[in-house]
Amino acid sequence: MPTLHVCPLSCLDETLAAIGPSHLVSLMSMGAEVERPASIVPHNHLSISVNDIVEPREGYVLAAPEHMQQLLAFIRAWDRKAPLLFHCWAGISRSTAAAYIAACTLAPERDEAELARALRSAAPSATPNARFVALADDLLNRQGRMVAAIRAIGRGAEAMEGTPFMLQLNRGSCDST
Repeated sequence: MPTLHVCPLSCLDETLAAIGPSHLVSLMSMGAEVERPASIVPHNHLSISVNDIVEPREGYVLAAPEHMQQLLAFIRAWDRKAPLLFHCWAGISRSTAAAYIAACTLAPERDEAELARALRSAAPSATPNARFVALADDLLNRQGRMVAAIRAIGRGAEAMEGTPFMLQLNRGSCDST
């Protein structure tokens, strides 16, 4: 059963050991490169260097359509035989947005609002990056439904970093890792 996992950078090693993912997405700021873990083959590691911002700011990298196109291509190429792990610095914004985008991409029959509620249930602190979601919504032709669904769940609980969690692609199954 294909599962999506999210964790903060501080929990990356223990999450890798616990779940044994075949694919890894690192969403870190420019200059904060993460070394590819030995357990992940090079073509199964996607590193996207963007800041956790939603509008342009001097000296920062704003997520662009090209970044989301890279993410979508990587998600679609995942064979779903082993878990897919997303991480960012805190495991709250960029990585939760990427997991939500993956769920919407890989389970197109599921309602965007249902997936957003499953995300909130699995991760109370999740505050998906609105820029990521809006870009993906456009690229996936979801006509604003992804954006509306994430807006409806609101900002997550205050936290310095998120707790690792799992989001399954089939209905009614989300869990903490």
